Amino acid sequence: MGKYHDLAQKIVDNVGGKENINSLTHCITRLRFKLKDESKANDDVLKNMDGVVTVMKSGGQYQVVIGNHVPAVYEDVVSIAGISADAEQESSGGNLFNRLIDILSGCFQPFLGALAAAGMVKGLNALLVFLKLYSATSGTYTMLNGIGDAIFYFMPVILGYTAARKFNLNPMVGIVIGASLCYPTVQGGALQAAFETTAGAGAAAPYSLLGLPAYTTFLGIPWVGAGYTSSVVPIIFIVAFAAQIQKLFKKLIPEVVQTFLVPFFVLLIALPIGFLVIGPIISMLTDLLSAGFQALMGFSPALYGVILGFFWQVLVIFGLHWSVVPLAIMQITQEGASQVLVGSFAASFAQTAVVMAMFFKLKDTKMKALCPPAIISGIFGVTEPAIYGITLPKKTPFIFSMIGAAVGGLYLMIKGVTSYTMGGLGIFGVLNFINGDDASGVVHSFVAILIAMVIGFALTFFFWKDSTVVEDITENKKAQKAIKEAVLSPVKGRVLPLSKASDQAFAQGALGKGILIEPTEGVVRAPFDGTVMTLFPTLHAIGLISDQGMELLIHIGMDTVQLDGNGFEARVAQGDKVKKGQVLVTFDIEAIKAAGYSVETPVIVTNTADYLDIVETQEREVTSSDTLITGLI
Repeated sequence: MGKYHDLAQKIVDNVGGKENINSLTHCITRLRFKLKDESKANDDVLKNMDGVVTVMKSGGQYQVVIGNHVPAVYEDVVSIAGISADAEQESSGGNLFNRLIDILSGCFQPFLGALAAAGMVKGLNALLVFLKLYSATSGTYTMLNGIGDAIFYFMPVILGYTAARKFNLNPMVGIVIGASLCYPTVQGGALQAAFETTAGAGAAAPYSLLGLPAYTTFLGIPWVGAGYTSSVVPIIFIVAFAAQIQKLFKKLIPEVVQTFLVPFFVLLIALPIGFLVIGPIISMLTDLLSAGFQALMGFSPALYGVILGFFWQVLVIFGLHWSVVPLAIMQITQEGASQVLVGSFAASFAQTAVVMAMFFKLKDTKMKALCPPAIISGIFGVTEPAIYGITLPKKTPFIFSMIGAAVGGLYLMIKGVTSYTMGGLGIFGVLNFINGDDASGVVHSFVAILIAMVIGFALTFFFWKDSTVVEDITENKKAQKAIKEAVLSPVKGRVLPLSKASDQAFAQGALGKGILIEPTEGVVRAPFDGTVMTLFPTLHAIGLISDQGMELLIHIGMDTVQLDGNGFEARVAQGDKVKKGQVLVTFDIEAIKAAGYSVETPVIVTNTADYLDIVETQEREVTSSDTLITGLI
């Protein structure tokens, strides 16, 4: 029985029972039901239920707004209603960056615990070898290394499963796709070795595609090999593509034979395209990045350190750091030293320090529990648990870690620190900077660690605020409540979706989320206690900020700036403190219409990004005593 079992039971009962539920997904604040008969749902009961913010109906979905703890409520609802939780969960939407983060987080979150555990095993193994309790050639080392390294080596298999769930592909097909990418004979090195066995060592590649060498063909098409073990990007793209193929063939193939024919066509189409197209494209990106990094280091080592340090974790996320690693390996092999990777050294420590600061500020107990193992893992150089499970989903802390890493990288490159070996990760990476009896590089590496960690920790601790919903649990109320800021309607009139605005900037939400009102009374009242931040000289628009921090724009009419204030009268001045219900501006509806202008009035939350969700009223008519918008923090 979950924490929200009682609340979930009440929700299921009041949406018409589990037999009335066709499907259920959730976004960041809402349970999104598809009901067989929406008339069976008890709207009023749900709206007044502790733990429920409101109910909305849109796009064929019956939406129960819960707040930030919706995933936990969702799990209990799924259990009570007997719904499969394997279907894809809805993306939080938003811009491309947010959608990308949503995809990455959705793919990695299911196995973060195992990932953190594996990183800790690798760190422990490295520590015991460093302390000379056993050697790197012993059976003990080999076993622990296999335990810790397996999840990284077979990353495509694990991501094949989680990405399949994210993109609504058959999970077993996702596993097969991942396993295919790890199959030994399809790796780029294996393809080259097989060719050189018959053609002779060092023989030139007989084919090429997009300028890349290919040692064999598939149906006459040059096949550019790549190393897919431990990779991240190819499997996610291939699974996303495979999901579309599955969707197509489910429509084309009769249900009686879909069980085996749909996976057959998915594998037969998605994997060859993955090997022939996605792999070469990633290889091209890697080559371009390699050339770019070489040119940048030649131009300015200090600038190189800043850029590499800042973007290193982003490169790791996409697996594109392999565009830099081969350069370092080649230089150390040929010259015995390299500065190529030095600028990235502090990144894992900046990331770890950010997680340390987040531990003290996080309100999400589940995410907070991930912090200690992520910190331990990060100290030993394995930051994936911290990135995918903690900092990246919160966005701002991840950026703070990039800043700390950039300053650490700058320091190392200014001091001319050089790496003389490779292999040590995290704290053991300091050993890479020893050159015989010269350990000055080790001293500088510790200074860089300190710089990166102090900056990452301080920025996060002092400038990041966790917007996670605060728990309000008492003995009699087991449900959490979202922190809400209610905004009364500033204008009396008819309510319309913001998308109906005649001005596309408002309609497309470029200025923020909100709602549109067709006024029936020419009075604008304060929707909350706050301050008049902006009062346009033409009086057609007024900007307010509430005492709780909500920034609201009330724009009276469209293109009414052309009236130069005619038909408007201000009752307040810019900078005035106002009380809820106070008259701010009056306007002559008929005079504005007679002048040829629309009086439709957008009410916009301009700092929408500061809120978890903006919930609009479902009423068709509002007065100044009705709640128009609710901001969830």
